[in-house]
Amino acid sequence: MSSASFARIDDSHDAALTSWVASANEPGSEFPIQNLPLAIFRRAGSSEAFRPGAAIGDQVVDLLAAREAGVLAGEAAAALEGTGDGTLNALMGKGRSARVALRRALSEALRSGSAAQAALQSCLVPQSQVEYALPCRIGDYTDFYTGIHHATTVGKLFRPDNPLLPNYKWVPIGYHGRSSSIRVSGHGFRRPVGQTKGAGDTPEFGPSKRLDHELELGVFVGPGNELGEPIPMERAEEHLFGVTLLNDWSARDLQAWEYQPLGPFLAKNFATTISPWVVTMEALAPFRAPFAHPEGDPQPLPYLSSPENSSHGGVEITLEVWIQTARMREAGEQAVKLMSSNFRDAYWTLAQMVTHHSVNGCNLQPGDLLGSGTQSGPDASQGGSLLELSQGGKQPIPLPNGEMRTFIEDGDTLILRAWCERPGAKRIGFGECAATVLPAKVANAA
Repeated sequence: MSSASFARIDDSHDAALTSWVASANEPGSEFPIQNLPLAIFRRAGSSEAFRPGAAIGDQVVDLLAAREAGVLAGEAAAALEGTGDGTLNALMGKGRSARVALRRALSEALRSGSAAQAALQSCLVPQSQVEYALPCRIGDYTDFYTGIHHATTVGKLFRPDNPLLPNYKWVPIGYHGRSSSIRVSGHGFRRPVGQTKGAGDTPEFGPSKRLDHELELGVFVGPGNELGEPIPMERAEEHLFGVTLLNDWSARDLQAWEYQPLGPFLAKNFATTISPWVVTMEALAPFRAPFAHPEGDPQPLPYLSSPENSSHGGVEITLEVWIQTARMREAGEQAVKLMSSNFRDAYWTLAQMVTHHSVNGCNLQPGDLLGSGTQSGPDASQGGSLLELSQGGKQPIPLPNGEMRTFIEDGDTLILRAWCERPGAKRIGFGECAATVLPAKVANAA
């Protein structure tokens, strides 16, 4: 990759690298030494302060302990300054050079034959024994709409003759979400309550009957920009920290009643779930891909275009949604897969999202979260939401145990999974993004 704006491939990506942490070398491991994603964690059930960690195999490296042990020194130690508050915001704000220094130090210390093994061994905590917090303070959350197959399918349900509005292929559409209701994987949430369309134009009030998931990527902002100073495409990648999985839960019946004229509100702000692990842009470097709008579609306006974005602005990420119902859980049955898609089908890139968000002078800040929008594939079986898979609730989805689903029921657990894989590169994963729907708590409607 020629552009300094993009993360470079170096020896830390070597597919032949192995770690002295044996589980990292197992086939199918989500967290080999080539990945090293970051999270905020502590020992489960303890009163310890939350702290930054990196995943290696089935272990977490306690980064502050590694610094205290002298394994992380110099630039790598400096990269962790400010993270003692239990967030990654300070690291996010330091930019790529800090991440690269930390990644290199970790890679070298965890490699097979490393002299740091004895010192670092005591800094490992089994992932089975930890609990996670949000990776950072999320000051602002913006959800984009970059999945053109989702936008087209949903548009056909509501506007059969005009599924995509004229601006979709010209501008990255987004809306301002609610950061206070974002939770890390493993937390449940209550079914939302609100108004839905009743007979005629008179609303009904009660729990949502059409609760849905949306399969998305979340993108964390690294260094921000000053108010009034747009981020150009040539520098946009420098403002990206890393990627996580994101479930943008949606109450479709509330959405249908309230959507016009201003857009999403109570149908979206009750819950958003993200995976605990943030896969850095450096780890994604081997999986970058060319990007272009389909032939015949409008090409991006100049401010949304750059040679580097065209040559490797895309990212190859396989995405999946799994479901485990309450009955399946009680019977000891594992979750079953609902669909699979790939982020390569997104209509806009991560860099274009950042540039468009700031083009009017909006100031992004370290730890801001950008949702990608629902990532559906071109085939009908690749819908990233139940709204698509059930054709608006008209075609119930059969599950292997005989249950049927059109929308999500109480007790259902939805799980998002993802990985990157390419010949010549080591497969890396993102961990799970999971949450269970709890019964509604209905307020007094009087």
